[in-house]
Amino acid sequence: MLRERRQKAGLDQAELARRVGVSRQWLVEVERGKPRAEIGLVLRALNVLDIPLEVGTPRYATGVADTPGIDIDAIVDAARKPS
Repeated sequence: MLRERRQKAGLDQAELARRVGVSRQWLVEVERGKPRAEIGLVLRALNVLDIPLEVGTPRYATGVADTPGIDIDAIVDAARKPS
């Protein structure tokens, strides 16, 4: 999904990596399905590419049809702040 959105945005790997703040090699690995990519960096990449992410409890787990999601923008903002 990242690769497809990056290409549609007309960005090469080097430019997206620069915008996200990661190495081009990191981006190559994530686009290939790296299983242990740091979630904060993945969230930053999604944000740069304007890919929405909705997180919530599956309906089958609660039996409730409209379970509220988590504020992903707050998570991305927290990931941006230096430790």
